[in-house]
Amino acid sequence: MRPLFTGPLTVETVTVPICDLPSRLEGCRIVQLSDFHFDGQRLSLGLLQQVIDRVNSLKPDLIALTGDYVTRDPAPIFTLATYLSQLKSRYGTVAVLGNHDNITLGGRHTILRSLQQAGIRTLWNDIAYPLGDDLPVVGLADFWSRDFCGAHRVLKALPPSQPRLVLSHNPDSAEDLAPWRVDLQLSGHTHGGQIVLPGLGPAPALSQALRLSVLARLPFDLPYLKRNCLKIVRHWEWVSGLHRVGPNQLYVNRGLGSYAPGRLGCPPEVTVVELVRG
Repeated sequence: MRPLFTGPLTVETVTVPICDLPSRLEGCRIVQLSDFHFDGQRLSLGLLQQVIDRVNSLKPDLIALTGDYVTRDPAPIFTLATYLSQLKSRYGTVAVLGNHDNITLGGRHTILRSLQQAGIRTLWNDIAYPLGDDLPVVGLADFWSRDFCGAHRVLKALPPSQPRLVLSHNPDSAEDLAPWRVDLQLSGHTHGGQIVLPGLGPAPALSQALRLSVLARLPFDLPYLKRNCLKIVRHWEWVSGLHRVGPNQLYVNRGLGSYAPGRLGCPPEVTVVELVRG
């Protein structure tokens, strides 16, 4: 990626109130990284090292990775995991997988094994307690996988009175999770829309708002805008940033990498989430 077109790496800081947050976790800082798509093309080793150094300089309490480490071939995970093993935080690193990590036969297991060897706790419909028993972290299977149907079972295992954080790659899952308590869901997947038009915003969100009516009448083809956007995600209104989904909260990270047609005016993102008592 060329910073001239995408914009430089940005650190987005957001404060999120959590009802019943344990007082000892007031001010807890979670750094989120997402959508690496590490294939040696669009996320350079230089930018990746810059991300690692920036995260470590923030001295986070917890690091959360929300999927899509590769684009298709799982082999790049071996190099990426070496870099991710450099991440440092008070309570370690937790992760979930994305849809691209689940494409090839055996790819998911290769990626899971590599992340675990790098010291990263990777969750697939599972619960971890890096912050203590009073604030569990729920990591869900990818929304497009068959296993996502088990997400409700995982959430049901927690008392309704207990606050929790949820990692789920695809923000569309927030709609399905709305009946359950989700104090904060961290997602990626959208890449911030990849193409952001000055003064107008992310192109996919714009096309959804127009309901494709204008684009459908264009004399030339824009497949990225006309056909693919709604296949990627339904809720482009959640393209990035913090959102309310019923009683729940959702944060969507723009990610670090991309794929065709690449990023334009949409800088890669490191997110710092600071938890406060709601």
